[in-house]
Amino acid sequence: MQARLLLEDGTLFTGKGFGSEGDSIGEVVFNTGMTGYQEVLSDPSYCGQIVTMTYPLIGNYGMARDDFESIRPFIHGFVVREHEVVPSNWRAEYSLDSLLKEYGIIGISDIDTRMLTRRIRHHGVMKAMLTTSTKSVAELMEQLTGSSLMNDQVSRVSTKSVFSIPGPKERVVLVDFGSKSGILRDLVKRDCDVVVVPHDTTAEQIRRLGPDGILLSNGPGDPKDVPHAVSMIAELLGEFPIFGICLGHQLFALACGADTDKLKFGHRGGNHPVKDLQSNRCYITSQNHGYTVKDESVANTELEVTHINNNDSTIEGLKHTKYPAFSVQYHPEASPGPFDSSYLFDDFIQQIRQFKADRPQLPRQAQISAASKLGLQAAGASGPAAKGELDYAKK
Repeated sequence: MQARLLLEDGTLFTGKGFGSEGDSIGEVVFNTGMTGYQEVLSDPSYCGQIVTMTYPLIGNYGMARDDFESIRPFIHGFVVREHEVVPSNWRAEYSLDSLLKEYGIIGISDIDTRMLTRRIRHHGVMKAMLTTSTKSVAELMEQLTGSSLMNDQVSRVSTKSVFSIPGPKERVVLVDFGSKSGILRDLVKRDCDVVVVPHDTTAEQIRRLGPDGILLSNGPGDPKDVPHAVSMIAELLGEFPIFGICLGHQLFALACGADTDKLKFGHRGGNHPVKDLQSNRCYITSQNHGYTVKDESVANTELEVTHINNNDSTIEGLKHTKYPAFSVQYHPEASPGPFDSSYLFDDFIQQIRQFKADRPQLPRQAQISAASKLGLQAAGASGPAAKGELDYAKK
């Protein structure tokens, strides 16, 4: 079947359709990864976007159950140069085409993805429509112009309920703004007791879970569309160690008084060079984001820039100068991409342990016993206690 991709500037691409049929509107972006298309498809951070793969051959190694980064894909369309219908890989369980059909996602192939990528780089990301319909270009443009891009992506991809993966060591509350499974795997690999909570969980609800640390996950869209998360982070800052990844990095920056802005065409792929300003070492990183922390906005905050992008000098890492909290714009869990930065999870665990060592607490039963003794001593010093005073002292 024929498929067409229409950009809001009027550029039209005509190619072959695969996957599902129908119309889909989203923000057209490109990813420079040579492999990892299944992880790209299933990354919740692509919710609301039509993704173009710059590598020319896609679908050749099929799809495998173990390579998903979420329970289902959330992208609004998939654009490739050449779509391989029959995969050749012993791990493949089904094809790219069958996955897109299952979840109602439209794909288009046999178009000049190099031209499309250059257009996005020159003009910036833009709204687009991917369709298999026979409507005229004028009708499609009218439909595209009259539509608007979504701004509630986080609520669409976040978990709707709290769940846990028990572990013997540090309890980490993972705030799910669209978290990839790779983040969860890295925490579980380190024996963490992980509790995953929805994006709109309040600071008080997180306190009740008794975390040792808080991890702010990646996710889709503009960080300013999630103001409740900014308030939650600001309230918990200093109470618990905090680690932010991608969208979590941007939300952490906003909570500390910095500002964010939209990039022209974003960073998406597994080959982005990032410089660690402390060690002067360069890491190759996996990235997927369209927003960045504004450099000048950090000056009047208690934040310090720790990493920068070697391509465009944008901020890639921050740490708080007063509290145990830091963040990175890239993905240390990779999936897909290099695992050069997985040490950041170890740094987070070490930060939690150091924070607990600096603030030793009695076991819960000992705290209750000490509070009870304090209440009895107060009552003995000033005569019989009024009703309720001992309970108050215990608190």
